[in-house]
Amino acid sequence: MIYCKSGGCSAKLGAKKLSHILSKIDIYRDENLLSGFDHNEDAAVYKIDDEKALVSTLDFFPPMVTDPYVFGQIAACNALSDIYAMNATPVTALNIVCFPENEDLNILGKIIEGGNDKLKEAHVALAGGHSIRDDSIKYGLSVTGIVNVDQVKNNNGVQENDVLLLTKKLGAGLTLNALRLDDCRKEMQEEVIKSMTTLNKYAADIFKKYDIHAMTDVTGFGLLVHLNEMLDGKYSAILDSSSIPYFEDCLEYVDQFYLTGAAQNNRNRMEGKVEFEVKNFALEEILFDPQTSGGLLVSVPENQVEKIVNEFKEKNYPIYKIGKISELKEKSVYVR
Repeated sequence: MIYCKSGGCSAKLGAKKLSHILSKIDIYRDENLLSGFDHNEDAAVYKIDDEKALVSTLDFFPPMVTDPYVFGQIAACNALSDIYAMNATPVTALNIVCFPENEDLNILGKIIEGGNDKLKEAHVALAGGHSIRDDSIKYGLSVTGIVNVDQVKNNNGVQENDVLLLTKKLGAGLTLNALRLDDCRKEMQEEVIKSMTTLNKYAADIFKKYDIHAMTDVTGFGLLVHLNEMLDGKYSAILDSSSIPYFEDCLEYVDQFYLTGAAQNNRNRMEGKVEFEVKNFALEEILFDPQTSGGLLVSVPENQVEKIVNEFKEKNYPIYKIGKISELKEKSVYVR
């Protein structure tokens, strides 16, 4: 068992603070770097020749569950998601470990075993890693993938009248908070853990067959901040409040004020950019809620939606139509 207090993607620094810092960094410009941190993308993309590009990402965080093996699984799924979100195929991974010197090494073994089992499921080779002594446990991975240059899916390629699809329910942050406070039903805990330990590989493999316009994964900045990055100041989005998927007990968690500081950071980030036409505080919190190993958010042409949804249903994978892309309006996002 491991102790968790503020783990997963809720441990991220706020997007507003990060943007302020990174905007002041004078980076070396390389014409082969097709995507870097200044593009708000999920991973870096570096062209190695006219056909192929490397895709690189790094993700690690403190535990959000007490089972070390499950924690390792979640961390691996979360790190791999950035590669899938770029429409790339992950090929190698490096472990990143912070671990107390006097802690039981069997715990670390279980964490790494959990992560490696998900890498094997994804057909990704564990190539090494780096560890340091720390006063708390943290774990994650640096992942490298490959992609055809002309098949990279940026997060800001949305087009007017596109339909927004989401592949996992929201509310993981609220549920993990309830779990830390020992007020989470076993059934709910199992459902959320199953979601967080499900690779986005399976959804991404389906999306590869279609001419989707944009894709990102929903993690610590919550659905609304990630969606706002997709819109890139060029379009607005209309979300259907009745179609937003979330874990069943999240309404109760909001009523109990099991809220996260990260969600409030996300709310601040969207100040003046979102209009809730439906007055529903619980839904607002769910849309701002930080996700760990969340689903893929995809913008697809309307004429492809039915085929995509049917293929997901045939394979018994979750898929949700949550809204549409519209011309640019006063606000970035409208929740109706």
